[in-house]
Amino acid sequence: MDRNQATGLFLISALLLVYLFFFSPKTDEKATGKTPAATTAATKAPAATAPASVAALAPEMALDTTAGAAQDLHLTNENIDITLSTRGGRVTAVRMKNYKTFFGQPLDLFDAKTARMDTRFRTVDGKTIKFSDLNFQAATSQDSGATKLTFTAPVAGGSIVQTYSLPANSFELKYDLRLNGLERTVAQEPLTFTFVDQVRQTEQDLQQNRNHTTINHYLAAGDQGSLAEASETPEEYKAAGPVKWAAHKHDFFVAGLIADQQPFAGGAFNSTVNLADSTTIKTLSTMLTLPVAEVTQGRGQYRFFFGPNSFNLLKSVAPEFDRNVYLGWGLFRWVNRFVVLPVFHFLEQFISSYGLIIALLVLLIKLVTWPLTYKTYESQARMKVLKPEIDELKAKHGDDSTKVQQETMKLYSTFGVSPLSGCVPTLLTLPILFAMFQFFPNAIELRQQSFLWAKDLSSYDVFVKLPFYVKWYGDHVSMFTLMMTASTLLMTWQSNQTNTAMQGPMKTYSYLMPIIFLFVLNSFAAGLTWYYFVSNVITFAQQALTKAFVDDTKIRAQLDANKIKNKDKKPGGIQNRIAEAMKAAQEREAQAKRKS
Repeated sequence: MDRNQATGLFLISALLLVYLFFFSPKTDEKATGKTPAATTAATKAPAATAPASVAALAPEMALDTTAGAAQDLHLTNENIDITLSTRGGRVTAVRMKNYKTFFGQPLDLFDAKTARMDTRFRTVDGKTIKFSDLNFQAATSQDSGATKLTFTAPVAGGSIVQTYSLPANSFELKYDLRLNGLERTVAQEPLTFTFVDQVRQTEQDLQQNRNHTTINHYLAAGDQGSLAEASETPEEYKAAGPVKWAAHKHDFFVAGLIADQQPFAGGAFNSTVNLADSTTIKTLSTMLTLPVAEVTQGRGQYRFFFGPNSFNLLKSVAPEFDRNVYLGWGLFRWVNRFVVLPVFHFLEQFISSYGLIIALLVLLIKLVTWPLTYKTYESQARMKVLKPEIDELKAKHGDDSTKVQQETMKLYSTFGVSPLSGCVPTLLTLPILFAMFQFFPNAIELRQQSFLWAKDLSSYDVFVKLPFYVKWYGDHVSMFTLMMTASTLLMTWQSNQTNTAMQGPMKTYSYLMPIIFLFVLNSFAAGLTWYYFVSNVITFAQQALTKAFVDDTKIRAQLDANKIKNKDKKPGGIQNRIAEAMKAAQEREAQAKRKS
């Protein structure tokens, strides 16, 4: 590794560290039981007795608010089990039937203890009516193979009607809301829907689980946004215009509400974190306003989505709903969406081991980027051929490092060697590198997929559990991270044995970066560190194979020809600017010595 490559490595490492700290927000155990198509799973309880008293809200208007009259009913299909209550006619719990928590427990997206949905509206005389104060009557029916559950509550000569429909083999719950005969009772202002969600830990890494939990939204104007994921202070956002959908994203699962007809009139979103609370990793709160004309005229049509955060599934739910799967930003998202994911899903069709899929993914990427890698190896060969001349410069100006660098740049210009030829090809592969940092911890395909000793490739592997916590490292030893670090150090040592311009401090730095990443990546997804270990192994093979095609004698002849051709040519471009900068630095150093 020469000085130019070390400089390139430094820039890459600096960019990577900045990306990690400022931009990275870090076998599915199937349930054995199978259920038939969507059915209502609860048996009706005895009819509630008449209320002992009613609350007179207005002439001819009374609400049944009898305590203890609520019933729980279920809509269920192959994927989800949804609990709804006659108290408010609302969803109170959702269980993912084909997924478990990392700890082997049933995976409840939320339940009555951790979440609460409610809707309210104001009457013309200023009173607030909350659905959660009302007891609804429930009725079931079938419609095109889907079970419909209708909740009805009589109010002031009219009624509130909520209809839920769950198709078979779906993660979407259709929801229709109508206020029948209440046009003169309801104030002409939007209804308010609220969803408060105390998110519980479901994955191995609590910190990653928390940092991947947020609220995403999409405005009718086409703007998509979200609350900051990794913030430990309260986050708030109030939508400036109509909202098409809003979603509570729980690391690998999402609970969202989509407007099918008229968008929500507005929305406000909030998230809070209490680091002292180990049971609730984050509290999410969404408030959406529903246009009153839509629900009074029978056009209040919406959809809930309760399901896994799978890109291929979410992209068909609503515009930009696939943004709930964080694949990076800008170019990195493009690489993951159009390159990594398609290749990954193609390999899934033939290979069941995700560890092997990752290894094949590395191999394919290495083959595609081999021309760039070859350019890097060719640059190393040029530096190696020039080693005698550079050694002479060191012997002649050994006490003046600035002079050595200045003369080295002249030497490069004379022989037609670019100081960036070794690092530019590596920089061009950076989009793939950064894309991988977002793909592995966010890909539900890797969730709870085991490989070797790793139980979950979407989280860190625990080869040894430490009885204590080490700052910046953690309370575990990740063997994949150790393997990656060891292979990187071996590559660095091998490169330094044949370097031409690497000097003491630069050599030390080349060994320092792998050690830094040993700590930084210890708690990253095992799939990522396994990917980079395999990448290093394949790189060793590429180096050995490339040496067979790189002839030092031919390179020397080419450089000698360049020397004759460039004999009277002055440095230009970046080489000239670097030379001038070194000359200016040398003059400042000499001036400082004279003053002292």
